Amino acid sequence: MNNYVTGAAIRRLREGKGMTQEALAEALYVSAKAVSKWETGKGFPDISLLEPLARALDISVIELLSGEDVRNRNRCANMSRVRFYVCPVCGNVIQAVGEAVISCCGIALPPLEPEDADAAHPIGLEIAEDEYCVSVDHPMTKEHHISFLAAVSDEGVQLVKLYPEGNAQTRFKINRVRHVYAYCNRHGLFRVDTYKQRRAEKQRAEGHGQGL
Repeated sequence: MNNYVTGAAIRRLREGKGMTQEALAEALYVSAKAVSKWETGKGFPDISLLEPLARALDISVIELLSGEDVRNRNRCANMSRVRFYVCPVCGNVIQAVGEAVISCCGIALPPLEPEDADAAHPIGLEIAEDEYCVSVDHPMTKEHHISFLAAVSDEGVQLVKLYPEGNAQTRFKINRVRHVYAYCNRHGLFRVDTYKQRRAEKQRAEGHGQGL
């Protein structure tokens, strides 16, 4: 465990629910004085109280430890809000639709912030029947490689895990895919907008045709 619940977090979450120290103490079968000590940094709740404390505050234990009260407002599962998380310890790739508190190997993971594909991380797209052939011209060594490729549409996520010494390429069903992502283990997450890329390629083709 890399962090523990703080008194400031307990107080903020308690007040956010409109609870008094006495009400929280009663729910946990402790004294109001004990709650006061936690909130003023003069003590910590015993580890056996973490789950009851989280329940009383109506959040998860992970949220309690992170000090954040996450409420996912993405009730309709809008895939444009998909977030990716990568564990630096085991390499596990986790996806979530909307806000979430994600933990793996005892570490709270931040959501990856995608950047536009650049010259060092070019995401190539070719169409073969009903699929995108995706490739990234990138080293695939143990120290520096593309860890996964993913395609996101309004219907869901297609994700392929990649490994060193392999090829940074795969195929995805087109199925209204809007964004394609590539994750570099050194430089982070990159993406392309398939609609924009196909439009740009069409304009280039039309320009060449007019030039002829």
